[in-house]
Amino acid sequence: MAGAPGVRPEPVDQGLPMNRAARKAQIRDQQKAQARAEAEAVSTMSKGTRDSFQNVAARLGIGTDNVNSASSYGFNPITRNRVLLEFMYRGSWLVGQAVDCVSEDMVRAGIDLESDDTPEDLATVQAGLVELGIWSALEETIKWSRLYGGAIAVLLVDGQDVSSPLLMDRVGKGQFKGLLVLDRWMVQPTLENTVAEFGPDLGKPVFYNVTANAPALSGKRIHYSRVIRIDGVDLPYWQRITENGWGLSVLERLYDRMVAFDSTSTGVAQLVFKAHLRTVKVKDLRSILAAGGALENALTKQFEMIRLMQTNEGLTLLDGDDEFEAHSFTFSGLSDVLVQFAQQISGSLQIPLVRLFGQSPSGLNSTGESDIRTYYDMISQQQNAKLERGMSKLVELTYRSKIGRPPPEGFSFSFNPLWQMSDTEKATIAVGVTNAVTQAYDSGLVDRPTAMKELRQSADVTGVWSNITDEDIATAVAEPPPPPETSLPMTMPGAPAAPNPDEKIGDVPSV
Repeated sequence: MAGAPGVRPEPVDQGLPMNRAARKAQIRDQQKAQARAEAEAVSTMSKGTRDSFQNVAARLGIGTDNVNSASSYGFNPITRNRVLLEFMYRGSWLVGQAVDCVSEDMVRAGIDLESDDTPEDLATVQAGLVELGIWSALEETIKWSRLYGGAIAVLLVDGQDVSSPLLMDRVGKGQFKGLLVLDRWMVQPTLENTVAEFGPDLGKPVFYNVTANAPALSGKRIHYSRVIRIDGVDLPYWQRITENGWGLSVLERLYDRMVAFDSTSTGVAQLVFKAHLRTVKVKDLRSILAAGGALENALTKQFEMIRLMQTNEGLTLLDGDDEFEAHSFTFSGLSDVLVQFAQQISGSLQIPLVRLFGQSPSGLNSTGESDIRTYYDMISQQQNAKLERGMSKLVELTYRSKIGRPPPEGFSFSFNPLWQMSDTEKATIAVGVTNAVTQAYDSGLVDRPTAMKELRQSADVTGVWSNITDEDIATAVAEPPPPPETSLPMTMPGAPAAPNPDEKIGDVPSV
């Protein structure tokens, strides 16, 4: 066995003859001593690499026998405690905001359909999304995924078995009936049967078994192609296994900050009742209480009179030997503590204070505009990551169910931005776009139909030129091109003048 650095095994004593058993025992003792030395060396090395800086004499750094070295992170899996999560959601407005804000904002602005279809068909699809309750169902799915750590929305297609793969080509007019929202406690994913085909669903459950307490489809098995799945906070693989394949509730990471904020705010509310404490020193109080009877009744009557006079006249009626003192408390610094806790919660949720608490930012020239823009960028990223694939299925199903045919070639959609420009900003951009397109048309860089298409495309941002129809563009295409400009050639110096058509042949020009 290899020796540890700096540790040399003791030589075997060769002075006296040793039997075979004694020699084996001595070798075993030497091996044990060597193993202990190696363990101590490894322990010393591990302690020496716990932190990038250590000062053993001053007890600075992790692993140097100080209070900070005892710090660690515990395991508080409140995601698994469904009842606690529901009590928090019902009883705390802050928890409600943490769960609802992102859910509402991810579906609040809707989508913009980009297609060559007629405006009437696009309006029918948009109305179909509202009529089928798609937006409210998606909001609910996102909401329960943030609260519980995961939820699914089941695509309800009339005439197809939910346990079979979704047959998109066989969806006819009027067959798509909307979505059914089921949270993670209403379905049981089949972790032993996962998707083996390469793609974004690789490794995910093939089926979701609906529990008996679900509001609908209880006892059914749902194929993954009919499910829009949204997880809470993504977890590493082994931690995801411990959560039955789901994610993490957004409340678990900030649970201690929530407790700190609510405890502080509740403590401040309790201090309000003690903001003005009053004390009275009564002579021989112990003797009066010990005697009881008439003396105690007289003392009680005295303080009832004090309370009555203080309420009506602001007077304090005391005996000559009694002393009255009033103690006032100040609450300076408590607001700063509350703001710090609020900022920690806001940072952990990535929701600005103005959206989470309805609190305007403080400071010179601070409007909160940059915070809101950053938050809207986060919402856009969440939409693309968690909603885009499912939204593609929903739009195609709505097309087939409401229009009676699949979306046209080249169809696409995009989530409408949450940040809205003011009317002044829209008007400024509209004037700039109109001038640029007009100059390009006047200079011959583009023809009239192209110029009209560019103006109509700018309507998504400015709201101007939205009434240019496909018929107007088709009419512009059918128009003949303008005739080329013609002019008489200029007379070169020394060349004879052009003949005058009014002048008769033979006439002598006047001098």
